[in-house]
Amino acid sequence: MQISDLPYPDPGVPDARSGPRFLLWLGRGQLGGQAKSLCWGLVHFGGIAGLPYAVGSGVGAVVERDGAGLLRAGALLLLIGVAISVGDAMLHRTAVTNWITAAARVQQLLARKTAELGSALTRRVAAGEVVAVSTGDVEKIGWFVEAVSRFLAAACAIVAICVGLLFLAPSIGVVVAVGVPVLALSVLPLLPHATRRADVQRDKAGKATELASDTVAGLRVLRGIGGEELFLGRYRDASQQVREAAVRSAGMWALIAAIQVLLPGVLLVTVVWYGASLVQEGRLEVGGLVAAFSAVATMLYPLRNVEEIAMAYSFSRPSAQRAARVLSLTRTGPGRADAGPEGGGPDPVGDLHDPATGLVAPAGRLTAVVCGDPDAAGRLAERLGGHPAAAGDDAGEASDGLPVLLGGVALDGLPLDTARRLVLVQDKDPVLLSGTLRELFDVPSSGKVEPAAALAAAHCGDVLDALLQAAPAGVDDPMDARITERGRSLSGGQRQRLALARSLAADPEVLVLDEPTSAVDSHTEARIAEGIAALRAGRTTVVLASSPLLLDRADHVVLVDGGTVAATGTHRELLRREPRYRAVVTRETEEEQRVARLGPARLGKELTGIEESA
Repeated sequence: MQISDLPYPDPGVPDARSGPRFLLWLGRGQLGGQAKSLCWGLVHFGGIAGLPYAVGSGVGAVVERDGAGLLRAGALLLLIGVAISVGDAMLHRTAVTNWITAAARVQQLLARKTAELGSALTRRVAAGEVVAVSTGDVEKIGWFVEAVSRFLAAACAIVAICVGLLFLAPSIGVVVAVGVPVLALSVLPLLPHATRRADVQRDKAGKATELASDTVAGLRVLRGIGGEELFLGRYRDASQQVREAAVRSAGMWALIAAIQVLLPGVLLVTVVWYGASLVQEGRLEVGGLVAAFSAVATMLYPLRNVEEIAMAYSFSRPSAQRAARVLSLTRTGPGRADAGPEGGGPDPVGDLHDPATGLVAPAGRLTAVVCGDPDAAGRLAERLGGHPAAAGDDAGEASDGLPVLLGGVALDGLPLDTARRLVLVQDKDPVLLSGTLRELFDVPSSGKVEPAAALAAAHCGDVLDALLQAAPAGVDDPMDARITERGRSLSGGQRQRLALARSLAADPEVLVLDEPTSAVDSHTEARIAEGIAALRAGRTTVVLASSPLLLDRADHVVLVDGGTVAATGTHRELLRREPRYRAVVTRETEEEQRVARLGPARLGKELTGIEESA
């Protein structure tokens, strides 16, 4: 895989059982790239390993006044220089390719998981953690994958240098062969402490990121209630904790780096002192001493890769653990396969049925659902979209593992693309991405509903005028006007209507709308109710709302109370005979409901009796 080939046609199915297993799975998926990097690393570090021998041969040739030997040493140095240069350039190229392709694979996996889970993801994993995994953690995981091949090549060079010294100068070779493992293993006792400090720093940084993202998302509300300074103080405290944790972590890594400099220096001094004594005794030639000195000095360079691989693993392991935790989340419940209907027949059609609540939305009709609890309505909308709640939370316990059925087929058992084509859920807080209005409506659809018709049904005429007025000179078509990030330049009602129009233009078999008109005035809401009813005629539509204007346009109204269907009928029928429905829709108090039940005459008699008894 080359960078030009990205993104991956299929990033694969990761082993998300643990962080180390996930790293191993990434490594196995890049064996070809790792092999290339290792080969070029062997060329590069092999040249470094042969450099001391060439230098020693040249010094020996000068001492012995051997011109031919000096030429051979010069030619060998030239060849080694070319090998080092070319190997270094290609090693860097292949290693960075491994880094980027590994990071891209992880990002694709995270993007696929985010698209699979939808809004259920942020209910099961903190938004700040998702941001941290998709940014900083991806980079650290790629760093470790990239460092593995360079470490293996460096280890081969270290072994080659030690073996060469054993043949060139056995006495010095023994000293170096004993000293190098001590150097490599000297920092191992400190690594667990450094890793723990790094974990603390990352945890605090993730909490600070989550706090910052929550604050930015609610900045408009914070300004409205004067809470900016409060949250600013909290973020300031969190950032100071991150700074202190980073200083503690850096201090430990600085100690490790100091040991990596001190001990090789001690080894180098020892080799020079011992080699000089051997030269004085006549047991070692000057060229051999120079070669031994050069070997130990050049060995310090590949030894840095030992420290780097330790740092890369300590940083990437918790990052991989967090990525694996996100990637291990599943859309379907335990024991359910993400497969299509038996026999691979046509897409299921028919009534939408939720066995957990008893809700039935007849095919081809507009069904309104009234819930007294807005959170329960949001969870029901997610269930109707084929996203069962995670086991252990309230919604998950309420559903008791029962899947939603479309035409008698379990919706969460369909292939994901099929389920999305059939059922579309618009939650109460839809998101508008930046771009032109034309790009906003560039979504998978049946092609039967034009954007103009959807915009008219959602009563977006004033929104189009506002976008056109804010557009730069030369833009005459509102479809070419740009929308800012999340539609921040529009009001809440305008954003809500554009999102509704986008959902209507998609024209799915089943459309679930959660409070689609909560941010608009009553006049606009009445027009939108008429537009939805007209445009979705003959299509299955479920609207979770408590607005009488929407409920009166529905063919079928369902009251859900306590997690089950409590009553069904038309809006006017339920107003007459169902007090719980009336309490939710008309916001009547208990006293007002009692007055309505008793009637004025009977209520007057009760009041007269109370006065006489007093």
